[in-house]
Amino acid sequence: MMGGWCGWMTGWFWIWPTLVLIGLGLLGYLTYQLVQGRGTGSPAGASSARQILDERYARGEIDEQEYRQRRAELQ
Repeated sequence: MMGGWCGWMTGWFWIWPTLVLIGLGLLGYLTYQLVQGRGTGSPAGASSARQILDERYARGEIDEQEYRQRRAELQ
C-alpha cells in the first residue's frame, strides 16, 4: 500500500520543477522583449507626428515645401 503512494509521488514530482522553469523562461523572454522595445526606435510622439504630417500631405492640406520643412524639423 505504501509503495503505490511513493511511486505516484516520485512519478509526478518532475512536473513542478519543469513548470517553474518554463514559467521563469517565459518571464525572462517577456522582460527581454519589453526592454528591447523601449530601447530602439524614435519616441512615440515623433512617429505619430510624422504619420500625421504624411497624412496631411497625402490629403493635400500642405504643399511639398511645407511638408519637407516640417519633416526636417521632426528629425
